[in-house]
Amino acid sequence: MSYMPVVLHRMMLFALLSGIFFASANVDASGFDPVPVYAVFPPLKHHISADEALATGHVLDETYAMAAPASRSWHIAFLFPHIKDPYWIGCSYGVISEARRLGVAVDIFPAEGYDDLVGQLRRMDEAIASKYDAIVISPISQTADNASIARARAHGIPVFELANDSNSDDLTIKITSSLKSMGGDATRWLIRDAQKRGLKTVNVALLPGPVDAGWVKGEVEGTLEAARHAPIKVNIVDIRYGDSDLIGQSQLASALLARHGKTLDYIIGCSGCAPAAVLPVKMSGLSGKVRIVAYDLTREVAEFVRRGEIVASADTKAVSQARVAINAAVNFLEKRELEMPHTRLVKLGMLDRSNYAGYNFDVSIAPKGYEPVLSYVPIRPPMPK
Repeated sequence: MSYMPVVLHRMMLFALLSGIFFASANVDASGFDPVPVYAVFPPLKHHISADEALATGHVLDETYAMAAPASRSWHIAFLFPHIKDPYWIGCSYGVISEARRLGVAVDIFPAEGYDDLVGQLRRMDEAIASKYDAIVISPISQTADNASIARARAHGIPVFELANDSNSDDLTIKITSSLKSMGGDATRWLIRDAQKRGLKTVNVALLPGPVDAGWVKGEVEGTLEAARHAPIKVNIVDIRYGDSDLIGQSQLASALLARHGKTLDYIIGCSGCAPAAVLPVKMSGLSGKVRIVAYDLTREVAEFVRRGEIVASADTKAVSQARVAINAAVNFLEKRELEMPHTRLVKLGMLDRSNYAGYNFDVSIAPKGYEPVLSYVPIRPPMPK
């Protein structure tokens, strides 16, 4: 196998600039318990989302067990939208820890954010040219990555989807969670909380993340559906889209509060968006009145839940998704699982202060103090002469 020097050079430069390292420390290679999933098999329509597959395909309720170590050092590329927030750091932990256990080489190539589609497409071209054995992509767009996925497949490279959804028919398998259920679960928790507060009508604003991302579309659809079927009146008063960086989301949260703060009851935000709303709510003097719910769980979100500054969070279990994705890739390359389902959806969790003490965070978030790692190459004993 040949590897393009430019790819490794860019990865090392990114590491030096961002403080991300290529060491193999701080990861647990002991494996994981079987992951509860829904496996979705055909018949299915073409160009559908994971949630559409779940609603229309043949669904099996099962668990996904860790794969046996690989017979050779397969080289797998992972394409992330970025690694700027704890969600993708959790995914990197799941990837690197399993690469160590499985004995495979991995490189994680982050784009610079959800506004860097060109960067992700360029990294895909580089991964294809480098002849990786498999590519795992977390698409920035539900449709715009499709041509590059098809090009990889045409070059004989299997492509696996991780977390972010795509409607490409050229994927070997999708590994994600029900993004619509993520929105629905967060909203239904909010509705129950509002009923406990004695509210008959609630005003809700959404900070869902970048507009073109498949996971954002899923969470918003889930929220709107749960609101339509709520036993109380749920008014979605505003939806403000934007990349999930802290500064941008803080500005969006401040704008929401400036416009709706006097009448607003809840903000629901993505894993990078909900934490960004905490300080604006405090500075507006609305703590307690405006409650924040997160669409997904990270270590940062969990800490805010512990302190009561975010009241609850749905949990798509990022670490588990990453573990299942790399295991699925290895099983495919080892020809252990030739008939894969169309989609595997990791079952969701829900965190609030009532279950915080007993929650199994290992399936969802990286350990405290984990430093993100972008590359791992196994050390194997020399072959006998």
